[in-house]
Amino acid sequence: MVTSVGSSILTALGASSIDTSSLVDQLATAAIANKTKALTDRTTANTAKISDLASAVSSISTFSSSLSSLISGGSLFTQPTSSNSSILGVSAIAGSRLNGLSATIKVEKIATAQSMTASALGSAATAVGLGTMELTVGDKTKTITITEANNSLAGLAQAIKDSGLGVTASIVTDSTGARLVMKGSTGEANGFTFKMTSGTAGELDRFAYDPDNYDPQNITGLKLQQAAQDAELIVDGITVTKSTNSFSDVIPGVKINLLSASPGTTVTIGSSEPVDAIKQAVSDFVAAYNEMKTTLSTMTGSEGSLRSDAGIRALVTKLGSLTSTKLTYATDGSPTTLAEIGVSTNRDGSLSLDSAKLASIMSSNPSAVEAMFNPGQRSDNPLIQITNAVGTVKGGTYTVTNATPGSSTTSAQATLNGGYTLPLGTTGVQASFTSPAAGLSFDILGPVTSATITIDLGLSGALDAIKKELTASSGQLTASQTRLDNEKESIADEQEKLTTRDTAYRAQLTAQYTRMQSALSAFSSTQSYLTQQIKLWTNES
Repeated sequence: MVTSVGSSILTALGASSIDTSSLVDQLATAAIANKTKALTDRTTANTAKISDLASAVSSISTFSSSLSSLISGGSLFTQPTSSNSSILGVSAIAGSRLNGLSATIKVEKIATAQSMTASALGSAATAVGLGTMELTVGDKTKTITITEANNSLAGLAQAIKDSGLGVTASIVTDSTGARLVMKGSTGEANGFTFKMTSGTAGELDRFAYDPDNYDPQNITGLKLQQAAQDAELIVDGITVTKSTNSFSDVIPGVKINLLSASPGTTVTIGSSEPVDAIKQAVSDFVAAYNEMKTTLSTMTGSEGSLRSDAGIRALVTKLGSLTSTKLTYATDGSPTTLAEIGVSTNRDGSLSLDSAKLASIMSSNPSAVEAMFNPGQRSDNPLIQITNAVGTVKGGTYTVTNATPGSSTTSAQATLNGGYTLPLGTTGVQASFTSPAAGLSFDILGPVTSATITIDLGLSGALDAIKKELTASSGQLTASQTRLDNEKESIADEQEKLTTRDTAYRAQLTAQYTRMQSALSAFSSTQSYLTQQIKLWTNES
């Protein structure tokens, strides 16, 4: 049987002229048809694999990020409560465990900042006089110099701000004119003095303030509007002073914001456990996990594009072991895995929730379930204070031994899990980069023979750890991505080579059929000549 291409060739050869362009195109296209189809099929398959692999990585990232966002919102961990939020407010510090929190606080004073005002001048451009003044805050002093270049109220204010001592200066304009306002930071130690050291009497000394000879009845310089004062509060019967109204080192895990002083008024600090929110979160997690598992199953099924991909198989395997993964490191017998609170893995890899078992555990030990959702870190010795951010260290328990605080001449030292640590500032140390506890850092506030640091990654941390392991430079998902990218480049190289060969083959065919066309034309001319001669010869006969 003659093919369509062959038929075209025979027809063309039987004609007086050949459609070289069409004939070459048909021959060249037929020559590479099988190879072209194979490359197209490989490209389609490669594109599908790359797309599905990206979707798989995205699904685990989105799953982990969504859970982290839910946790960071505070709805899944115990929050401190204040019985009078108009006096003081409280909030939880990330990673803290506040179950059973109970304390009483009386706010006797709130921290204030020293505030001073000067007499009004005509405007911000009014000259203040040439000379120098000394601004002193605590044990630090800076010289404020007024020259022809900055001899104005605005220039003086800018020079004060530029001193770097934490004193602000602004100009307030009202119906009486423009006046300088100076304000320091809160706390008694941040009170300041402002003295003229050179200049003309009646000029720069209009802005001077010295508490040792300040007479409110005869003010010659700045007027004291408010004195610097420390906050004073009584916590469970113990008097505590603070230079600011916001601090986190009085009640472990709780940030306190003082809003007003109310001497003698007792504010009760407690805690509120989000029992219902955690139950719902467990249920939502199971549903979201099963949805993601369905997507992955489609990719790895018998018809899936990634059915033989090692990276995806590793992801599915690790996700399948999530219910038995240790999420916390409790030592009191509390549940530490999802399986122990009623989340189990079915035969097909999906999850199911035993709501009755979860409800029972939430009733008897809600803090254990809460801890599974919230990353946390703690030290069993108050002299060892963890300084790294929550969630930056691999989960587990780490032993600190022979901890010695630093001094003016020596750095702090400690042994971590039997290995050395690196100095961090004057009071702290950090784990070596090769340590299993890499990223862990802590301050040593006093000599400690032995202490234990516990890092709980929680569920979001466990998911993030899976993603980081598989997408690291040596991870299996990274290897899959590299392999697919290399395959894509290989296909492109083969396509380029095929295109080059096709171009050369078309040029070869064009040359051949051009010569054939010339030969046919010559033959046709000869045939016409002979026919004509034969007719002449026949007529003569």
